[in-house]
Amino acid sequence: MGKVQKKFKPGQGYTKKDWDDVQSPELTDEQMAKAKPFAEVFPELAASIRRGRGPNKAPTKKLVSLRLSGQVIEAYKAKGRGWQSRIDADLRRINKIK
Repeated sequence: MGKVQKKFKPGQGYTKKDWDDVQSPELTDEQMAKAKPFAEVFPELAASIRRGRGPNKAPTKKLVSLRLSGQVIEAYKAKGRGWQSRIDADLRRINKIK
């Protein structure tokens, strides 16, 4: 098995010292052969994760499929997270919808 080396990324809720202090030895082939699926070991937790957020109590938006030019999508994505919400806000502003 090849060892995957991850790099420290600041701003993730832990310090470089925390990162360096973690000791994670590589698993042997024997240990990997004994490994069980997450859902088998923690069935209740796996079920709670699968459930997700649940239904929206008061849905305010509808899911649609919309084709936009690549330039429009890239321009919105270039401004960072929340690009879909910015498109919605711009369309509301242009159409004078509160």
